[in-house]
Amino acid sequence: MLAVSLISGSAYTLPSRARAPRMDAAVAKDAAFGASHTSFYTDAVAKDSYETLGEVLEAKCADPELRSVLGTMFDGCGTITEALRKELVTVAEKQESVFGDVQLGVDVLADDLMWDICKTEPLIKEGASEEEPEVREMHADGKFCVCWDPLDGSSIVDNNWAVGTILGIWGAETGILGATGRDQKASLVALYGPRTTVFVTLDDGVYEFTYGANGVDGWLCSRDRIQISQESKIFAPANMRAAQDLPNYAKLIDYWMTNKYTLRYSGGLVPDICQQFTKRQGVFANPTSESSPAKLRLAFEAAPFGLLVEKAGGKTSDGVSGASILDTKITGIDQRTPLCIGSASEVDRFNLVLGLGK
Repeated sequence: MLAVSLISGSAYTLPSRARAPRMDAAVAKDAAFGASHTSFYTDAVAKDSYETLGEVLEAKCADPELRSVLGTMFDGCGTITEALRKELVTVAEKQESVFGDVQLGVDVLADDLMWDICKTEPLIKEGASEEEPEVREMHADGKFCVCWDPLDGSSIVDNNWAVGTILGIWGAETGILGATGRDQKASLVALYGPRTTVFVTLDDGVYEFTYGANGVDGWLCSRDRIQISQESKIFAPANMRAAQDLPNYAKLIDYWMTNKYTLRYSGGLVPDICQQFTKRQGVFANPTSESSPAKLRLAFEAAPFGLLVEKAGGKTSDGVSGASILDTKITGIDQRTPLCIGSASEVDRFNLVLGLGK
């Protein structure tokens, strides 16, 4: 059964006793850049009140049908949150992955929930799961096509590290196959860590919502109009095996280390990119080589994240031509791709050092 809708309600006001004292801006800036400081690169301060999901969607998503679908997806992310808090991480009794990957019970639970949403939401025309590489028709007269990775990070969920759900939403007029990431109507990514947060593209930018915060049974808008700065001192180097075949990738990693960039890499795609929204900077690099081929899926992972990052002022590279990942046509639902994504200057550096776009 799907979760009860959580998007209604009015703005929540933080009790005065819980308000954090304001810190002098100069002191806060200096303190935030100590590597051992708990608020490293963090500058968010408490607000007197926070808008609810329903209020923000009403104001920042002009299409009422898209607004409805987004609200349903948020409900699904809330339900997955509750399941992850209660379910033990064990191998699923029934293995259904066509790739031969070992599925966990939480993988199956999250995927089943997403299919339930598609079956019961008449606005969804087609659905596609990263667990099964096919597009299925849900409702012939639906308006949207949804593509998802139900629980990205299965290899680290048993460590209790952060994992997430990735969603791309296309219009029925383009569908998924034959479209590009730029054709998406919206994308959202849920990050399940100590807190559950969702980053979503709305009409005027990227917003963060937090689940169950401050005693509220639902979603509060914790960041609005998120911007990723052009410069960065944070790097997340994925697929480092490729550096054995790509000396220029090894050279780029050496540049980041020599110039004392901060390494922030968990091996989980969702947290390793989502930090760009909270820290307002960062670069995630995942080039590929002959002996270390592409694993990231264009429709399920790269395109949704690409829309989020570019709408927040960041940049992407397809890792081949140096062009935006949003311009790559989706010719197969299981299509793989290299990727570089994040602060514009660092994506430009990636393209330059690896000799892309010449």
